[in-house]
Amino acid sequence: MLPTILDLASLKAAYAAGLSPLDLVEEIIARRKASDDPAIFITMTPDDDLRAAACELLARVPEPNSLPLWGVPFAVKDNIDVAGLPTTAACPAFAYHPEEDATTVARLKAAGAIVIGKTNLDQFATGLNGTRSPYGAPRSVFDRNYVSGGSSSGSAVAVAAGLASFSLGTDTAGSGRVPAAFNNLVGIKPTPGLVPNVGVVPACRSVDVVTVFAATVGDGTTVRRIMEGYDARDPFSRRAAPANLPSSRPRIGVLDGVEREFYGNKDVEALYDAAIERAKSLGAEIVPFDYAPFRQAAELLYNGPWVAERLAAVKDFLETNAGDFDPTVRTIIEGAKAYDAVAAFEGRYRLEALRQKTKVEWEKVDFLMLPTSPTTYTVEEMRADPIVKNGHFGRYTNFANLLDCAAIAIPAGFDAKDHLPAGVMLVGPAFTDEALAPFADAMHRVLNAGMGKDRTAALPAASRVAPAAEDLVPIVVVGAHLTGMPLNHELTRPGGCKLKTCRTDGSYRLFALPGTVPPKPGLVRDPGFAGKGVEVEVWALPPAAFARFVQNIPAPLGVGKITLDDGSSISGFLCEVHAVADARDITEFGGWRGYVSAADPAS
Repeated sequence: MLPTILDLASLKAAYAAGLSPLDLVEEIIARRKASDDPAIFITMTPDDDLRAAACELLARVPEPNSLPLWGVPFAVKDNIDVAGLPTTAACPAFAYHPEEDATTVARLKAAGAIVIGKTNLDQFATGLNGTRSPYGAPRSVFDRNYVSGGSSSGSAVAVAAGLASFSLGTDTAGSGRVPAAFNNLVGIKPTPGLVPNVGVVPACRSVDVVTVFAATVGDGTTVRRIMEGYDARDPFSRRAAPANLPSSRPRIGVLDGVEREFYGNKDVEALYDAAIERAKSLGAEIVPFDYAPFRQAAELLYNGPWVAERLAAVKDFLETNAGDFDPTVRTIIEGAKAYDAVAAFEGRYRLEALRQKTKVEWEKVDFLMLPTSPTTYTVEEMRADPIVKNGHFGRYTNFANLLDCAAIAIPAGFDAKDHLPAGVMLVGPAFTDEALAPFADAMHRVLNAGMGKDRTAALPAASRVAPAAEDLVPIVVVGAHLTGMPLNHELTRPGGCKLKTCRTDGSYRLFALPGTVPPKPGLVRDPGFAGKGVEVEVWALPPAAFARFVQNIPAPLGVGKITLDDGSSISGFLCEVHAVADARDITEFGGWRGYVSAADPAS
């Protein structure tokens, strides 16, 4: 029997014990029908399509758990494209039917995950509360009178209610974190640009981030690692520049008395103080810091020219369909008309001046620990004062993307009545995503708040955060070990993680090696060749697993240094030149995946 919350460790154990993805799909179908919240989904993947997706997975990769997310059900916020399902951004008149998956969705599907539906949101991702949708307002899984948080409302509730193992949200002002706090979940907000936004309806294009809701930090980190990686089609996409943090005694910045604001919610303040004490018990040094410059930067997002970015995203649609907007969303977006180009530059100057002030505070600390939201409200309270009360939710979240931060939101416990949950956030400078995860995982465990609506659930030991990339040995793979390919399990089983998808530099050729089982390519460097590079994946293995892996590589393949398109040099699969003398040159296909797809369009 499956647990209430479908965390990755429990689901993998069930698959190892004989559960089939088809069984899992039938359970998801039953849970969707039994749900008491009709506003979670805007479009559900049809039952027969779910069954077909499970069958396709079994045909493609029949061995259980042989992909990182083999048979894992996930939900997608309905401003992120999924081929075959409409994208509405919670505005029926805006709906369109994408022909391709968003980059994030495509990468997760390749890792074995199954989309169960498109989830509700504050219209055009404008809001932190979850009530601004013509499809209804998803509710807190703990009390239907209370908001779920937004804008990624349905995504959070789907995981917290046990309908999905994880879900995708987006975060401009805190939309991937506030709903996590209100539903007792982990919210992973990557550094802006780390995860591509290709196939995402923008809110504020320059600071939007695709996020993950999950039961544990380990689960969310696994998903984030699969999603991330440079995509040139996104003008804001960036390659990671990993930043380290102290592992033994981190300096954690906490709010002092002047900047503390909980809007009268003493329960959330008490939970924040308890989290500080728990951080001390884990060896952290607690350092009060000045939140003022961070707060002042946060105010620019809605009370400055960045609101004009929201208008830029939908200006043509607004001109023809103003009546189709939620009234509050329309008021916010039309407020952008008060700003001109001069105001935009002045806002940028103000942000950079505040960034300089925050650098003084970052010198004092390694990362910050803040309340995810200082309070919560009922649906009726929110509807009575939708802009002011929504602003309360963003007091400690709005700055993070403007100031180029990574963040992880974790459950912090329940109020004095054991009624509603609250959360805390760990926030670090750009590209501290990996470095934040182990401490966030440790905090989630010592705070002992459960997972989603199962507040008594023990976090599985198997879901602990896997070693960060810097503790692993990287290797470039080019063929049968790629994600979704027959030998990928040789990387995933010993604890490997995918770091990125990229290309070699232009001096490499790719050949289809005859007579290999399963079929394999051979990568050969030709210094005189000037191509476009070959698509590869960079994985990382624990040192002992790397040694075993290399030892088992069959001739004529071997391991040597491969130069990537960014100039870096990493160990990876190369082929002896003599073995490609009679092999077909398939470089023109761009990589092994392109060649396989061309040879078998159904693949």
